[in-house]
Parts: sequence; structure tokens; C-alpha cells
Amino acid sequence: GCLGALDGTYIQMQVPAVDKPRYRSRKGDIATNILGVCDKNEWFVYVLSGWEGSAADGRVLKDAISRENGLKVPTGSYYLCDSGYTNGEGFLAPYRGYRYHLREWEAGHRVAQNYQEHFNMKHAK
Repeated sequence: GCLGALDGTYIQMQVPAVDKPRYRSRKGDIATNILGVCDKNEWFVYVLSGWEGSAADGRVLKDAISRENGLKVPTGSYYLCDSGYTNGEGFLAPYRGYRYHLREWEAGHRVAQNYQEHFNMKHAK
């Protein structure tokens, strides 16, 4: 079953000028990319920090699961994640290219138009 959720976030930081290109996030900030994993009670169960801001969320997750003391997902369980990640064993992401964020559902179109939107609406809640 569902263990909780995970996501990446950026924390702005100062780095030497030579390192700025690697630490520039997709939002343009100089930052580090941090992966946070929470259980269903919203307690952090795993955090991986130190990645450059330019690193994609999926790359940071791959590093987390490849480490000896990294993120472990028991067989038959999964974490919810956003569309910055891909579906895979232990990770359940929404359908890309379909409404996902709750604010998109509040804009007057509250009925899913297809099974992908229905799944994404349930996933977002």
C-alpha cells in the first residue's frame, strides 16, 4: 500500500562563481536540490541533501535508492510522487499532460473528462 509521499525542493545557497552553473535551478536560483520523503502522518522518514540545483528530481531519487543506507521501499508498497518523477516499482506518479494540481480542479471543471484525469484528481488529494 501507500507509504506516503516524496518531492524535491530547492534551498537557496551561496557557492563560488565557478560552481554557479551547476547549482542554478530550473527556476534560475542558485540552490541545492533536496529530496524529502514523508510517511502518511507527514513525518520525514528520509532526506537527501547536497545535490546541485540543476539536478533533475528523478536523478536525485535514483541516487537515493542506490545508496546502501538509502531510501528503501518494501515490495508491494509505494510512495506517491509528482510528475517530476516517473512511475516505477515503489513510486506512483500522475499521468503527464492531464490536469493534476488541485487548483486546476477548483477552476470550475470539477468533473474528470477521462480516466487519466480521474486518477490524477484522486492522486492530488
